[in-house]
Amino acid sequence: MGLISFFKNLGSTTLYYPGCMLKYAMKKEMENYKEVLNLLGIDFIMIPDEVCCGSPVFNAGFKKDSKKLAEKNLKIFKERKVRKIITPCPGCYNMFKNEFPKLLKNWDIEVVFSLSLILEKLKARKKKRGLESEVVTYHDPCHLGRFSNIYDEPRELINLLGGELKEMIHNREEALCCGAGGGVRANYPEIAKKVAKRRTQEAPKDAKKILTPCGLCSANLKTADDRTIEFSSWMLERIKKGWF
Repeated sequence: MGLISFFKNLGSTTLYYPGCMLKYAMKKEMENYKEVLNLLGIDFIMIPDEVCCGSPVFNAGFKKDSKKLAEKNLKIFKERKVRKIITPCPGCYNMFKNEFPKLLKNWDIEVVFSLSLILEKLKARKKKRGLESEVVTYHDPCHLGRFSNIYDEPRELINLLGGELKEMIHNREEALCCGAGGGVRANYPEIAKKVAKRRTQEAPKDAKKILTPCGLCSANLKTADDRTIEFSSWMLERIKKGWF
């Protein structure tokens, strides 16, 4: 973010919340989303002292601890006058959108998944150049699909960005898990790799990329198939070629 953008965004009430995976393990991807938001003229702030959304704790069954994290998050957000959250992380999106309203009676912050917002903004802009078609496939993250019912927007965005989407055998509601969630990758890495191999075997042979907007999914699937790429890297390149 440039100096002018920095001062311009100081008064924003929209928070860009990358999530722990991107913030600590996939910084390039975290910056990709920031760059896209800036290119599209979306004002946002970031909070250096933000805490985890609590998804891993919640999914491990520690509901009291996850509620404490939710309360801590809300306190930080209110101090910064946050009214809207943009997040590229399916796990964070699920927590803020679906679980925080159950954990907190006074949760009143709007939550938007990054790809949904980016799709909306791109559709409102006139494309300057044509994009060469590329055959890709798409993996539905559990937290984004089954948990949050977001299936169409990533596919629409792939189409808008010149991707020729070839679906895996199991997709949308029937999509197989990547194998990493629920603490499996952290505690049982060999099982996670086996599940990733099974999942990537469904990817069409002529697909150049396996796209997914989940950092954890992309990291795990990449152990089985090098074609795997987190959505933002492919998206940023295509947006620059077609619009800027």
